[in-house]
Formats: sequence, C-alpha cells, structure tokens
Amino acid sequence: MNPVTNAVRAGLARGRIELRNTLTTGEDLAGTVIPMLILLVVMIFMRGATVPGTDFSLGSAAVPGVLGMQVVFGGMIGVAGQLMVDREDGTLLRAKATPHGMIGYLIGKITMLSATVVVSLLMILVPALFLFDGLFDGGFGAWAGFVAVLVLGMVATMPLGAAIGSLTANPRNMGLVMLPFMGLAAISGIFYPITSLPEWVQWIAQVFPMYWLGLGMRSAVLPDALVAAEIGESWRHLETVGVLGVWAVAGLVLAPILLRRMARRESGSAVAARRERAMQRVGT
Repeated sequence: MNPVTNAVRAGLARGRIELRNTLTTGEDLAGTVIPMLILLVVMIFMRGATVPGTDFSLGSAAVPGVLGMQVVFGGMIGVAGQLMVDREDGTLLRAKATPHGMIGYLIGKITMLSATVVVSLLMILVPALFLFDGLFDGGFGAWAGFVAVLVLGMVATMPLGAAIGSLTANPRNMGLVMLPFMGLAAISGIFYPITSLPEWVQWIAQVFPMYWLGLGMRSAVLPDALVAAEIGESWRHLETVGVLGVWAVAGLVLAPILLRRMARRESGSAVAARRERAMQRVGT
C-alpha cells in the first residue's frame, strides 16, 4: 500500500483515539463542557431582553453568534494550543522522525479537533433548540446553510491556528494568543448587534473571520426579519463567502510553509532545552 495512504489511515485512527480519550478523560471533558454551560447560562439570562427595534429575544439572537465564535475558538485556538503542547513534550519530534509521520500527525489533529468542535457546538445547539424560540424556522435550507458555514469556517480557521501554533513554542504563552480573540468576541456582534457599536469598531471587526462566521450563522439560523439588525440590513452572503474564503486561502498558503520551517527546527536538543526551562519554572 502507498506509504502516504498508510499515513492518512494512521492519522484517522490516531484522531479517533485522541477524540475518545478527550471525551472519556474527566479533566478534558470538563474543559469542553464547562465553557459551553457558561455560554448557555449567559444566553438564558439574555432572554428577557430584545433585539433593538424588534420583539425577538436577544438570547435567541445570540445563539448563532456563539456557535460561530466557538468554531473560531475551537478551530484556531484548538489547533494552535495542540501544536504548542506537542512541540514541548516531543510529540512533534517523534512524528517528524517517522516516515510521512507529519502527514499522519496533522490528519490526526484535524480529525480530533474537527470532531471536538462539532461536539461543542452540539452541547450548545441541542439545549438551545428547546430553550430558545425562532431558531431554524427555515427548515432544511436553514440547516444546509448552517452546515455550509460550519465547514467553511473550519477551513478558514484551522490552517490559521496551525500557522499561529508554529510561531509560538511555549504553551504558557497561550494567554497572549487568547487576549486578542476575547477582544474580537466583544466587538464582533456575538452577544449584541454590531450596529450598536461605533462605525470604526465595526470596520475592525469585519476584517476578521469571527464576525463573518457569526453573520453566516445568523443568516442560516435566525428569521429573515432579524436582518434589520445587521450592517446594511443585509445578510451579505457573497461577502461572507469571500472574506472567509480569503482567510482560508491565506491559512492554506501560510500554514504549510510555517509548519515545514517549524519541523526543520525541531530536534532532540531543542525539546530537551524546552523541558529544562519548564522544569526551572516549576522549581522557582
């Protein structure tokens, strides 16, 4: 059998094993479940408010934006975090030392993280369908649009996560990576219509994929009347596909280059040096 095919099959098997371990390990499972519960509670408290100019619940309107935000966090931050940890503990070096090991490694991570994103979305979506009114009134078309935005969102964010993770070797710097994303969540219309923010803030938000993922999710999940709360009173489907497509292309071009550079720099001495620095931090 072709060695690359073997590597792909090994990667898929690895992804399934890692997913099972994630879903059966208490600490990992809690790290997935607790943030989803917090988001649900926040949206429940928002049910009493309404979208400005309508009688539609602000909690219901926030659901698709939260789903889009979770795709960004799960795809981009998830991939970056995994790469940082695997560089430090030597997992990446072992993959590099195996013929076509990097292919299997990446396939495994994509499989595991994609499935994890879907599971986290279901943790929000399933209870939301019972707790909030007015979601997916468009029937099959709404669900098809939701799946299309989800797939495009993961293609746009995962390569970017790989690029970020390849540039940052220390997982303890993850907080510095998270801060900009928390800021983007605040200005991207996730919990409140972006049209309520200053125009210059709206322009900043529209540069990044989080706003467009939220918009795409809202266009699929919410009633058409809610388009009045969007910029230009339009769902801007073509712009959504275009911007996310540009980010996807940028990530798919940059990620392989940065990953190859990162892999070339990996060595036993580099891993040992990182472990030594980690032990010194623990000892101080």
